Amino acid sequence: MPGLIRGVARTAAIAGTATAVSNRVSRRQANRWSEQEQQQYEQQAQQAPPPPPQYQEPAPAPVMVVQAPPPPPPPAAAAPDMDAKLAQLQQLGELKAAGILSDVEFEIQKQKILAS
Repeated sequence: MPGLIRGVARTAAIAGTATAVSNRVSRRQANRWSEQEQQQYEQQAQQAPPPPPQYQEPAPAPVMVVQAPPPPPPPAAAAPDMDAKLAQLQQLGELKAAGILSDVEFEIQKQKILAS
């Protein structure tokens, strides 16, 4: 029997060692393959152009430019008619007396008539 136990023990030791070595080799290979895959992934990520943006800014709305109408042409230089100015001043005075024009409005209109 001692020879039998010795043979079984030897077989168990050899099988255990073989299993441990086999497991270690498998782990090393798996780690190497994982590292290689990671390197390939990183190289592809560096070489590949970034994907185009999916969102694009909308075109700006057209801007409408509104121009002010041109100023009216200056009145034609007519010969100053004193009678017409006096008639306008008289009407202006009547509007002020009726309370339609204030003192300030009266003065502004009077200056316009006298300046023309």
